[in-house]
Amino acid sequence: MAEVMSMDDIRSEAARLNIDLSSIDWNSVRVPPGQDFGIKSDDEDLNEEDSLEFDGGFGNVIIVDNLPVVAKEKFEKLEGVVRKIYSQIGVIKENGLWMPVEEDTGKTRGYCFIEYNTPQEAELAKEKTNGYKLDRAHIFAVNMFDEIDKFMKVPDEWAPPEIKPYTPGENLQHWLTDEKGRDQFVIRAGSDTEVLWNDARQVKADPVYKRPFWTESFVQWSPLGTYLATVHRQGAAVWGGASTFNRLMRYAHPQVKLIDFSPGEKYLVTYSSHEPSNPRDTHVRNLYTFV
Repeated sequence: MAEVMSMDDIRSEAARLNIDLSSIDWNSVRVPPGQDFGIKSDDEDLNEEDSLEFDGGFGNVIIVDNLPVVAKEKFEKLEGVVRKIYSQIGVIKENGLWMPVEEDTGKTRGYCFIEYNTPQEAELAKEKTNGYKLDRAHIFAVNMFDEIDKFMKVPDEWAPPEIKPYTPGENLQHWLTDEKGRDQFVIRAGSDTEVLWNDARQVKADPVYKRPFWTESFVQWSPLGTYLATVHRQGAAVWGGASTFNRLMRYAHPQVKLIDFSPGEKYLVTYSSHEPSNPRDTHVRNLYTFV
């Protein structure tokens, strides 16, 4: 089994080797070809562009930007203030608050990393404190650590989106043309989700598609059987296709609990019971409708 290191272990090892983590270009780090260090990907059967992008290795880490830049003598006071704010939201891991400093001046860099026990606590911390006004000159900008790569890919100059030529899609109701007139059904066992043909004349059902870790809570057919929806921490995804199940669309709704389709499959409704605790976010809706 591959060894897993916490952020504290990584920092300790970097200090021992005299490595400045803030100067490392993480985008340049590459795993040797063919080496997965014993960690199997859930999306080995998908191309990179087909990945759900719902899961990441640092989902419990947030970055808090726009902190005051202070000298060494005020470092502990600033760290104490930040820890007090964020420890009220969730459990911060031991040594889970890291505030980088400039080597030359010893001053803080104006941001910090906070590692919670769970991704849910990290997302709640982002929701509650993004835009938090510490004072007139310092308003927090909070992001998930997993989003760094996405932000790094944003170009400096705007360019009009590329217009892709139209290509006809697959027949999403291809299963209706089955020669034996069978329906499909879906089951979940442990971490595996499998779609099979329903044939009462056979002792064992014929498999259609199987995927591990396809959903984080449940799956649901649309009323006419056109789509299969999966539910994740960051939202829902809709799948379908003639010969296999391709992801057709993603719908963002953090901590979604329930979903439902309209009878004609034109609308998808998602619901979350999570109430925003920040009074400034009372306008945030817990019920989303997508076309």
